[in-house]
Amino acid sequence: MNAAAGAPVRLLAAAAFFSAAALRVCDSLLPRFAAEFHRSAGEAGRLIVAFAVAYGLMQLLSGPLADRFGKRRLMTLALAGCGVTSAAAAFAGSFDALLAWRALWGMAAAGIVPLAMAWIGDAVAYEARQATLARLLLGTLSGMVVGQLLGGLFAETALGWRGAFAVLSVGYWIVGALLWRNATRATAAPSQANGRGGIGTVLAQSWARVVLLAVFLEGTFMIGPLSYLPTYLHAREGLNLAAASAVAALYAVGGLAYAVCARRVVGTLGEIRMAAVGGMLMATALAGLWLLPHWSTAAPLAVLLGFGTYLYHNTLQTHATQMAPQARGSAVSLFSFSLFAGQSLGVVAFGGMVDLQAYAALLLLPAAALAAIGAGFALALRRRVIDAG
Repeated sequence: MNAAAGAPVRLLAAAAFFSAAALRVCDSLLPRFAAEFHRSAGEAGRLIVAFAVAYGLMQLLSGPLADRFGKRRLMTLALAGCGVTSAAAAFAGSFDALLAWRALWGMAAAGIVPLAMAWIGDAVAYEARQATLARLLLGTLSGMVVGQLLGGLFAETALGWRGAFAVLSVGYWIVGALLWRNATRATAAPSQANGRGGIGTVLAQSWARVVLLAVFLEGTFMIGPLSYLPTYLHAREGLNLAAASAVAALYAVGGLAYAVCARRVVGTLGEIRMAAVGGMLMATALAGLWLLPHWSTAAPLAVLLGFGTYLYHNTLQTHATQMAPQARGSAVSLFSFSLFAGQSLGVVAFGGMVDLQAYAALLLLPAAALAAIGAGFALALRRRVIDAG
């Protein structure tokens, strides 16, 4: 099936943009939250944890519901929910209230990117799916860049985090309205079809469990520490929050570079080498950030970090869309659950290191872990190919 006929890819990418921006917007705002609410940076990091935990837990429900009632319908409701919760968060009067609204925001956001991936998996033939998913990835990574920059820019203004959240709320409402309009004009598509099975069907497959473990570890040792990169650059190199955020945002630029040349990279390296090389590039970049002689050298290292991450992550994501085609919504949502569960663990664990100013552990421990994880998944892929061949 033609991608445009089965799934409005541009709108899905726009929805992914705002979802990813919401995920990253608080990274640069942590020092502002800490100052306004008289909390440490680690305690302020609970705002990231609350979003991620709620996002992850809701996957256990949103995926099966989408398989049953339709991904189009659930995504539209999710965008509306994000519009409401982000606006409410902008008016929160206390840290606890803000924490609650961030959790509800995370629950609503659970029905965006994973279901967009599953929708594309249903609507687009396998031979065209990789290119289509790369377009969705462009939306996600652009959102990461803009979200981190948005947080950093608003952190230096009187509007602060309230202004940043209000901007995101407007974006959700616009994309949600456009997707609803598209839905009223479109005929039924494969993305609306009911699925069979569910989470149990996915977990019953041994390879699915390998993929889920691999993405959990990625969340723990990559995305968790990444949340504190602006804080690290602010504290160690003396950069203001806007500049530190701009440097950290180059991580997503590295991912964008991968997305643009993804077809060529996949054809040249293949999945096995992509996983191994991705792990080594992530490790090299994190170690380099600890050893950097001047803050300016952090910029190319952040780009390298993003490129390496998506060499590895794209391999996992591709397998996630095929773990259980008969219950694709559940499979992709469970994949996202594992990623964000790992991120939550990483934010909590590495937040304590930030409070202790243990920056060597913040960067070098994940570097060693990611090199091993990339090599381990590459070995598992090789064994799978041998067993299948």
